[in-house]
Amino acid sequence: MEEVVVQNLFNGAREAMIEAARELSKLSSKQRHNLAERGVISPLIMMLHSQDYEAIEAALFALVYLTFGSERNKIRIVKSGAIPVLLSLLQCQNEALIELTLAAMFILSSCTANKLAIASSGTIQHLIQFLNEGVNNMNSISMKAKLDAIATLHNLSTCDQIIPSIAPSGLLSSILQLIYNSEKSLELVEKIMGLLQHIVSSSESALCEIASTHGVICAMVETMEDGSPQCKEHAVGILLLICQSNKERYRGLILREGVMPGLLQLSVHGTWRAKDMARELLLLLRDCSSYSLRNEQPKVELIEAIMQEIDARENMDMTTLIEMMEKWNNGKYKKNRKVGVRKRFLL
Repeated sequence: MEEVVVQNLFNGAREAMIEAARELSKLSSKQRHNLAERGVISPLIMMLHSQDYEAIEAALFALVYLTFGSERNKIRIVKSGAIPVLLSLLQCQNEALIELTLAAMFILSSCTANKLAIASSGTIQHLIQFLNEGVNNMNSISMKAKLDAIATLHNLSTCDQIIPSIAPSGLLSSILQLIYNSEKSLELVEKIMGLLQHIVSSSESALCEIASTHGVICAMVETMEDGSPQCKEHAVGILLLICQSNKERYRGLILREGVMPGLLQLSVHGTWRAKDMARELLLLLRDCSSYSLRNEQPKVELIEAIMQEIDARENMDMTTLIEMMEKWNNGKYKKNRKVGVRKRFLL
């Protein structure tokens, strides 16, 4: 069977090549490894250049199967020129091909040796364009495609050489739009928030851009209140980084967005990492020795009292926590959002 697959991929007619690519997907891991050693990656990539849907689909599946359990094959595929043709496939109108292309990009980008080469091919800019189209028409792109695009960007962002180019690329603006236009509990937002936290924790310029963007603090507060446990963890982590970057500038802005109810709840009922970061942020927010607004002093004193209560109790019940929140809001436990935040955020 291996010999037939090789002969048909190199010398077969259209139908024979498509059938050979499909047969490759059915072979064992050892057989696929042998075929890669015999150079079948090159004809498979040539099939991607065709205008034939069946040929492209069969070749994509075959290439994906070749990557399973083999970092060497991932490297071979990238070195054989797969990335430019994969990026061109993102422009096609076939949703299934787009999904398969992004799945392949995600798998290839998971290999450390490939990351710089993939980024150097303009992948980040292409994925930004792809996500921007999703922002303008949320129904035009499947959730799976969006998740794989974000996961690919996350893989690339773990390469130190790539991080400096991310802030000026427009990626931050695109993913912020996705956060704002999506339900905070969605898996997509969870992935985006993880990517955003990783970027701002790795790049000072990215952190400065995020911190100074209108509406970001509000979006993080809302995500901390309404998101999944993982989203909340990422959101409080980003707020902590913003506050740490310039306490005097951002402490007041964070407080004004009504952060306390969600932050107090997270400090008690969040993941263990979220609890640690929430309490660290609370410490920064109550450290108001140089805070100039007089009318904030009662709130500062209340933060002190709440922090002492939290520190004194290992397991605080929800009733007590809600009572503290109500006290913070002068007896009205509700979200306090400024009118026009959405409009400012989209500017």
